Amino acid sequence: MKFVAQRVLGARLVVDGELVSEIGRGLVVYFGVRAGDNERHAEKCAEKLAALRIFEDGAGKMNLSVKDVAGEVLFVSQFTLYGDCGRGNRPSFTEAARPEVARPLYEAAGRYLEMCGVPVKYGVFGADMRIEQQNDGPVTIIYEI
Repeated sequence: MKFVAQRVLGARLVVDGELVSEIGRGLVVYFGVRAGDNERHAEKCAEKLAALRIFEDGAGKMNLSVKDVAGEVLFVSQFTLYGDCGRGNRPSFTEAARPEVARPLYEAAGRYLEMCGVPVKYGVFGADMRIEQQNDGPVTIIYEI
């Protein structure tokens, strides 16, 4: 599994012109599932996200987690995180898990994140989404298990 977490002041997710999810301060997390991943990987990713200290404290140091700042997470499935463009210019997605495997693991990771005490808003799995976000910093963290 892999995620890209971006610290934001706010974000909106729209599908077919309709607002689906919106958050204030927090993280937009793009989440990819690789073939062979399992629920334990989903749990570890959620634990990492909940504890990731990338928000500034009163001294200006990145010492606070999304939980510490009462932030939210916009959690977006993204198989393209496993796009391999090492050969040619058209990415191959053979490392990405099939939707029937990826969807339940994406949903499990979101539930685990909620169990860690983080409010989670979701994208629409497999949909063509439009995401507007106001990056803060910018701060972007990539994590892979």
